Amino acid sequence: MDKLLEILSENSSFTTKELSLMLGEPEDYIKAQIREYEQSGVIKGYHAIVDWEKVPDAGVIALIQLNVVPKKETGFDDVAKKLMAFDEVSSLQLMAGAFDFAVTVKGKTIQDVASFVARKLACLDGVSATATHFFLKSYKDNGAILSETESAKDGRNIVL
Repeated sequence: MDKLLEILSENSSFTTKELSLMLGEPEDYIKAQIREYEQSGVIKGYHAIVDWEKVPDAGVIALIQLNVVPKKETGFDDVAKKLMAFDEVSSLQLMAGAFDFAVTVKGKTIQDVASFVARKLACLDGVSATATHFFLKSYKDNGAILSETESAKDGRNIVL
């Protein structure tokens, strides 16, 4: 894996000067490499990792598993296009295993997400089954620890 991409995926707030020092490369080279990644679509954007539990009225997040019947001509791409068009869908992955798609959905309330699943996802052409899982607590997101466990806070560990 490209070391520059690895560093940027973990923390995109480093300056090109800092990246240059970390990688032992000239700053102009780092700038050019980042520009090339952005222009070619390798880097799609930059974002902050937010601990939503600390934000009042942040809403709810759910993981929805979907099984679909792929179309002969387009496979899963046709359904994926339709799913990506929904504002409520924050991420979408094609999976191997017991379900076909993992869909992350954000809503103001559990009822909003449930309504979205019932009225928009479940009745979408090609969708054969859904399973909705609401996030209760996030401990780690994109490598960043958001919340320590209670035993880690008080310094005690379970010994078996």
